[in-house]
Amino acid sequence: MRLALTLFLALPLAFGQTIGEALPPWTPGFLDIHHINTGKGDSALLIFPDGTSMLVDAGETLRPPPRITPPKPDDSRPPGEWIARYASHMLRAIPAEHLDYALLTHFHGDHMGEIDERTPASATGRYKLTGITQAGDRVPFRLLLDRGWPNYHCPAPSTSEMMANYRDFIMARMELSGMRVERFQPGRRDQIVLRREPAKYPNFEIRNLAANGAIWTGEGSETRGHFPDLAGLAKSDWPSENMCSIAFRLRYGRFDYFNGGDIIGGPNEGSPEWHDVETPVARVTGPVDVHVLNHDGFHDSANAFFVQTLRPRVHIMSVYSPTHPGQRVLSRLFSTRLYPGPRDVFATNIMEVTRVVLGDSLSRLKSDQGHILVRVDPGGDTYCVIILDDSTESFKVKAVHGPYESR
Repeated sequence: MRLALTLFLALPLAFGQTIGEALPPWTPGFLDIHHINTGKGDSALLIFPDGTSMLVDAGETLRPPPRITPPKPDDSRPPGEWIARYASHMLRAIPAEHLDYALLTHFHGDHMGEIDERTPASATGRYKLTGITQAGDRVPFRLLLDRGWPNYHCPAPSTSEMMANYRDFIMARMELSGMRVERFQPGRRDQIVLRREPAKYPNFEIRNLAANGAIWTGEGSETRGHFPDLAGLAKSDWPSENMCSIAFRLRYGRFDYFNGGDIIGGPNEGSPEWHDVETPVARVTGPVDVHVLNHDGFHDSANAFFVQTLRPRVHIMSVYSPTHPGQRVLSRLFSTRLYPGPRDVFATNIMEVTRVVLGDSLSRLKSDQGHILVRVDPGGDTYCVIILDDSTESFKVKAVHGPYESR
């Protein structure tokens, strides 16, 4: 028994992740899910078992410190460029000069990039470079998925300068690089697929769970509408941008991963019950191994039913604001009353002011600073969580957690 335990604990080193050294590159059969910390918003890079790649969000909020964390690695480059460089480095083993997919969960600056008078123009002058437009300018996307294409009228026409710039980017890249664009369609499991060797990994799937209030029923590709008819509703009760976020579940063998953008589960007092999107999404998601907190762990996320239903072994928080995470949210994540057994919680970037407010409750985090990589072993039976240094582009391993057994 002691020998078996010793070998089990030594597995991360056997897999090549050595603390203090650069991360070994992705190899075929592994699933890599990188949660990239720029300090300015959300972004994740996924490398599927056959080398197919997908970028989920590329945020760039213009809120200044102390309302947000300092930039990572530093302010010598904008977040979209750091994200593109990160992706190029991690894709070098494939190799690839493009991303097969980019998925934009919803239209907020910390997920897609804000603009102002200082935002530089692209080389063509047809759009400005921020967040996802900058990342896509440097590493082209083959297929861009969002919740609004082609008219962006749900639940109402989007007319902001940020959205106009995003649409200018789409039209330019369709013409210049042949990028395709599709509306994300809930219920489907054939919209995001392996592009290189699908027959080799038949146990890999991405299920589109929700977008724009349409939620998969759990049967076939059918969906049902969660939002009521907006006619007659006061505009103050209309679904917010966060409620319209894309949600998906990735499955690789026994391993399951959930990402729901900024859907919420704790509406403001007096709001309609249907403002809770987490609860119906949880019902069709079921238990997962790894859960990315909705809305960055803000107070309106991770309601009790959602946490109890998904009951993850690993929670990941992409955080960059003093309000990330909420105290009660953190309590629910650790609550063994909601579900039994161990769980590990990781955060990309806890602010000092948050430490003052939350105090000792943050001491239970397994990590509170750095890029967070979930590396799933071939076949999906086991995985580990690797923390990478975010202060430089060395991509050195700071810590290795696991291996964990998938459900």
